[in-house]
Amino acid sequence: MSPNQKSQISDRKSIHGFTLIEILLVVAIIAMVTGLGSGYCVGTYKKLLVEKAARQFLLMARYGRIMAIEQQRPYELLIDPNNQGFLLATAQMNPETGESQKTIVRDFFCKPVQFEGDVKFEDVQLTMYAEGAPSDGGPEQRIVFLPNGSAESAILQIGDGKSHCSIAVVAATGKASLYPGVITDVKTASVDLDLEE
Repeated sequence: MSPNQKSQISDRKSIHGFTLIEILLVVAIIAMVTGLGSGYCVGTYKKLLVEKAARQFLLMARYGRIMAIEQQRPYELLIDPNNQGFLLATAQMNPETGESQKTIVRDFFCKPVQFEGDVKFEDVQLTMYAEGAPSDGGPEQRIVFLPNGSAESAILQIGDGKSHCSIAVVAATGKASLYPGVITDVKTASVDLDLEE
């Protein structure tokens, strides 16, 4: 045998493969790491759903305030009684009947919102004392934005049991603010505009 042939035979003997146990062990390790990562991703995804719903509510409240001032008529941010979402509505004159009717706002900037996943309103505290606020005696919860820029005072908490965001609407200015956490973490102060220093 030539030295070249001996070298090829020894190379073939030194080739090793993986055993079935080694392959299964690597697959098990990959599955465990993937499982841990997906658990983290699911928690992050649920938190993002809460934050998304809270931001949508904040933007709709701000849009309702702006439209009430621009259109010079009240806009209502209505909370779904079944805790499935919220929408913006206003009263418009029906040209055929001449009567005022409630219309849901659907345009490029504002559409009704349906909650995703386990997201819901966990706590809603409304103070309905704004002058000129339409009242039809319905049981629905709403925040009314008036043409003068004011609104009904409100603090709402949106969450899924683990993650929470709170939104506060100030009555005097109608401005809405978003806060991370529960309602008790929100520091709201009433301002006396007649107070002289």
